[in-house]
Amino acid sequence: MRLACLCLLLISSISFAAPAQRVISLSPHTTELAYAAGLGKQLIAASDYSDYPEAAKSLERVANYRGIKLERIVALKPDLILAWKGGNPPRGMEKLTQLGFTIYYSNPLELEDIPQSIEALGQYSANPQQAKRIADGFRHTLDKLKTQYNNQRPVRYFYQLSNTPIITVADKSWPSQVFALCGGLNIFADSPAAYPQVSEEQVVVRQPEVIFTTPHAGTKTSIWKKWQGKLPAIDNQHFFTLQADWLNRPTPRTIKAVEQVCDRLNQVRTDSL
Repeated sequence: MRLACLCLLLISSISFAAPAQRVISLSPHTTELAYAAGLGKQLIAASDYSDYPEAAKSLERVANYRGIKLERIVALKPDLILAWKGGNPPRGMEKLTQLGFTIYYSNPLELEDIPQSIEALGQYSANPQQAKRIADGFRHTLDKLKTQYNNQRPVRYFYQLSNTPIITVADKSWPSQVFALCGGLNIFADSPAAYPQVSEEQVVVRQPEVIFTTPHAGTKTSIWKKWQGKLPAIDNQHFFTLQADWLNRPTPRTIKAVEQVCDRLNQVRTDSL
């Protein structure tokens, strides 16, 4: 009996982290994940562009695309730091690790990783049931969308991340998973680079049926309109601007991106009938 109790205590100590009291987020998407997991009231600082939910806008800024404010982070004495693996500078993160700070790295590669990340962060919350509720809701909606779009005709698409230079995304890099669920067929799927730089001519040769972009990309439709008669997406007016934060941040709002992309791809299918 004593052995069984000892084993139960050991399992509990491994499975559940102590609730965090002072949390810092070093990327916009980990800030959103923190709120979803019930850690919003414990957040004391965040990165630039952490603008959702509304409460995040008032948080002190300790990171941006250039790096992190190491001395300020140390001075704030967080008991949990949320970081973007591959997005935050390795040298600064290594220094925080050496100083003994607890760091949770988020690096969602698949849509299913989003609810898993929320549940993992929920272990640091005083109310882990909130994280489970949000995660379960995400999975339920995602399963419904997968069923709905599972057998749709594939549509060749081009996703433009930036205008000068023209940068897109390869098939295994975020957010290609969103397009794939909706039946999108990436014209640069086989690129060896995660985010390849491409030319206008390379896009035209691959004949996308639809072009997607976001307001942050600074895309000018004029560069594609000059290819009218040679580019199906332009000939059929299938040029769509998507909500950047929904699409590019792996958070619960990614579901909205899936719904938006699926709706646009369905429009392309309908127009081709």
